[in-house]
Amino acid sequence: MPIRTAHPQKGRRWGTLVALLAALLLTAAAPAVADGSGETELRFEAPGTFVMYNADEGAKAANGEFVLPVAVVPGNTGPARNIKVVVDASGLAGVARVGKGSGNNCTGGGWVWTCEYGTLDNDGESMPPFTLHGVDGVRPGDSGTVTYTASADNAPSVTGTTRMTVGGPTLYGPEKLGKMTGVEPGKPAALTPRFSNPSRFSTQRGIALRITAQGGLVLTARFRNCSYNPTFTDAWCTFPVKAAPRTAYRTSSPFTFTAVPGELAGTLDYSWSSDPQRPAKLTVRGTGALLTLTRTPEEGIHDGTGAVTVVETTVQADYAAVTGTVRGRVGDTVSVTLGVRDLGPGRPADERGRFEVVPPEGTTVTSIPYTFEDTDGKWACARTKKPGGAFVCDLDSDVLWSGGDGTTTVDFRFRVDRQVPGAHGTIRTYNPYDRTPHNDTARIPLEASPAPLYRSALRPAVLIPAVLAAVAAAAAGVAHRRRRRAAAVPASSADGERFGG
Repeated sequence: MPIRTAHPQKGRRWGTLVALLAALLLTAAAPAVADGSGETELRFEAPGTFVMYNADEGAKAANGEFVLPVAVVPGNTGPARNIKVVVDASGLAGVARVGKGSGNNCTGGGWVWTCEYGTLDNDGESMPPFTLHGVDGVRPGDSGTVTYTASADNAPSVTGTTRMTVGGPTLYGPEKLGKMTGVEPGKPAALTPRFSNPSRFSTQRGIALRITAQGGLVLTARFRNCSYNPTFTDAWCTFPVKAAPRTAYRTSSPFTFTAVPGELAGTLDYSWSSDPQRPAKLTVRGTGALLTLTRTPEEGIHDGTGAVTVVETTVQADYAAVTGTVRGRVGDTVSVTLGVRDLGPGRPADERGRFEVVPPEGTTVTSIPYTFEDTDGKWACARTKKPGGAFVCDLDSDVLWSGGDGTTTVDFRFRVDRQVPGAHGTIRTYNPYDRTPHNDTARIPLEASPAPLYRSALRPAVLIPAVLAAVAAAAAGVAHRRRRRAAAVPASSADGERFGG
């Protein structure tokens, strides 16, 4: 029996039909692509643990620094739209309370708060969902968990948690801010940090010291239990000591530092913590001796958690007064450039000081014009409150700035009111780092010439009497002419006029 075969063209049509039917079936069975299918993904960048407050603070504690950073996962094709984060803090019951935070985009009440993050591209946003408040009766290490969920119109939800703990006791620094003077640049100076633990708790997790140098100061101590930033202006040191309640300590060795050349002043800022957590950027380990703690009397160590020591060097900023002469005729208004020149070697970065101007007798300051941000102003300096007082020019003002040579000047406009032989004003400069006073003050001489004749004639003291005399003379002339005309008229003519003839 012969074998029958399908026609090639018919076979192709049948195969095409089967393929179309299969595609239709697969399309019907596949779920629709939803906005939250993974086109865009979110992630939390919140800390795994967070210290809420110190145990000794109790119900007085308030902390608004807990934030929830939300970001779009890198590489996503589009922004995440209408992001919301719901925060559940019910796990903190008994160890903390929550209330409204500092942000305006978070609302709620009780334990649950919702924050509106809006639309994010490939970047992130942080918000404080609430403020944490302490409760009495807690101990160091007490903790709870906060849970949070982020969602968006076009991204799947993600959830995160943070373990919130009660910290150890508050460690206090010295009562008064210190000041160190006479530090010579390049030569070592030293500071010994101290702290006290006046609470009823001991430091179970050890102790950390953070010390920061600013204003051209550099830490030269390289203790091996300390970590530094690459420029050695920031250090973080740890100590395994359990500081007993109501005790005080100091470091076994001072922290040495130097000032770089040309610097006038800097600060050393240090603080202590009973919950050591090393800052991420302090990665350089010290290679020197081990720094330890030694018991010390508690005197004066009970004011704050940090202490700032102002360090003044032997460098000065020698100011010299820039002066000029008020020269002109009576009635003139002239400009005189006045100010200050910094002869160095230091240049104050802040607290730049001031200069004061007392005008010469016989003059009036009509303006001290300036231009700032395309705005013309009339008074660059504070005006005197009483006659003969000083105009005060604040060098920290936005409208005064120094040139490359350290000179700061402004034009005073003086009106010359009268001649006063030997009259002079005064310009006086000041800054806290000037230790050469002989050039701080200078005279502002007045050289006044008589007014021109036309100007003298126009002065009120001359002009008014002259006008009055002229008016009187004119009136007298008119009266005289009238009398003469009356005498020249004949009597008959006058009678005729009287009777209409």
